[in-house]
Amino acid sequence: GRAIPPLAVLSQVLRLERSRRTAIVFPLQKLERYLAPGTDMARFRLFQPGLAALQRAEALFRSDRGHSIDYVSSAVRMDHAPPPALPEVCFIGRSNVGKSSLIRALFSLAPEVEIRVSKTPGHTKKMNFFKVGKYFTLVDMPGYGYRAPQDFVEMVEAYLQERHNLKRTFLLVDGVVGLQKTDHIAVEMLEEFGIPYVIVLTKIDRASRGLLLKNVLEIQEFVKENTQGCFPQLFLVSSVKFSGVHLLRCFVAHVTGNLPTVEAH
Repeated sequence: GRAIPPLAVLSQVLRLERSRRTAIVFPLQKLERYLAPGTDMARFRLFQPGLAALQRAEALFRSDRGHSIDYVSSAVRMDHAPPPALPEVCFIGRSNVGKSSLIRALFSLAPEVEIRVSKTPGHTKKMNFFKVGKYFTLVDMPGYGYRAPQDFVEMVEAYLQERHNLKRTFLLVDGVVGLQKTDHIAVEMLEEFGIPYVIVLTKIDRASRGLLLKNVLEIQEFVKENTQGCFPQLFLVSSVKFSGVHLLRCFVAHVTGNLPTVEAH
């Protein structure tokens, strides 16, 4: 397996000085100081778990002898999908949004799990299922837009409508370019089906602070004005610097019912 990157491990992050630690664990909060006076900051801190919850989530994402994290199977049709036995989350987004890189970062404490990351957009052509012990399943969906599989719409719509164990859909949006036309279509689909979802901004290490703040505020305003099923807080991530990865692990653990709720608020 691959070596575990130091910042993938919470105990290593906690050794950093406070400002850098906040930037990695709570990257959205790092932007708060640059907001105009009077800006509503409540949506920046809706999900703010404590240390115990972050540690519990990390344990779920760390494989060991009694807790295996495994690729289960791939499917192009729902009748090929594994049985819906566990709570499930799925990750969708435009081709080249960094979905496979993010899933690899989430699973970086289980380096034996093979997540293929391609330099070519649209590499994921199937629904890929990963089982996290006896706790939940994570599904990597094909990318939409450029080089999407021909039967993408049929595959994804069937999954979203039929998968009764789906607890949350994670809609990935490029943090550099913000919401695109294809992302709006994905939002409309999720809203139409009544699927609870959350927007994750990827590649935040590539965006200047001003651009990132602009995109965050625009997307939060869009969510507030145009959505019913979207969690009001955005999640910001960098798969390179592990910013937001610990928090996202914690939110996945929370929505799949694997955190005591008192710890998750």
